[in-house]
Amino acid sequence: MRTLKFPYRFLAGLSLALSTTAVLAAPPAPFTATYEVSQGGQPMGQATITLKSLGNGEYEYSNQIQGTSGLAAALGANSSDVTRFRWNNNAPETESYTSKVMAFKVKHRSMQVNWNTKQVSVDEGKGPTTYAAQPGMVDRNTLSLAIGLALRSGSQSMTLPVGVRQQVEQQQFKVQGAEAVQVPAGNFQAERVSRTDADSHFDAWYVPKRFAVPVKLAQSEGGDLTLQLVHYSSP
Repeated sequence: MRTLKFPYRFLAGLSLALSTTAVLAAPPAPFTATYEVSQGGQPMGQATITLKSLGNGEYEYSNQIQGTSGLAAALGANSSDVTRFRWNNNAPETESYTSKVMAFKVKHRSMQVNWNTKQVSVDEGKGPTTYAAQPGMVDRNTLSLAIGLALRSGSQSMTLPVGVRQQVEQQQFKVQGAEAVQVPAGNFQAERVSRTDADSHFDAWYVPKRFAVPVKLAQSEGGDLTLQLVHYSSP
């Protein structure tokens, strides 16, 4: 029997460090996006991504996943990732991030960022780990959103400070070219973005003039996952 690897987050997340040729980014517009999720080529569930404005430059970015097929459905597997970030210096900066994954057992992760002291605290249930925050830092949950905002502003390559368990990683991404992509939401001419500083596989296809998040994402981290856009709406 195939072992289910249900990740902490599906759309991983991220903060902007725009290339020198990029123009200033406008604040993101609220939206709701739904995705089909598969693992190893087999249907597994559905993801719903929402971005809400809280006012005063504050936002909530939520990623809710429900297992609807195969072992994920049998186990009642689901996850919830919620980030609160601020729009600062034309880029998102994480203020808090919480993750809850339910499959064989319940797993929790939380991140708190104190921008006054510039300290990050991460707790996965075994006591907090602290380290220094960096300007423009985001968490894994908002990675795909920040990439989309960078592309919208004209970036073709970007280095993004991402807060993980014990440190800030300077993750590097680059546009590899334009490709035709077919997903449940339709056929698109998209920009394929790959991570270039790690061995783990990450590719995401964006239509930045239409959507803030990718129309398709494929990554090895978290269990050979693929997400395909089904529906996207913005008020």
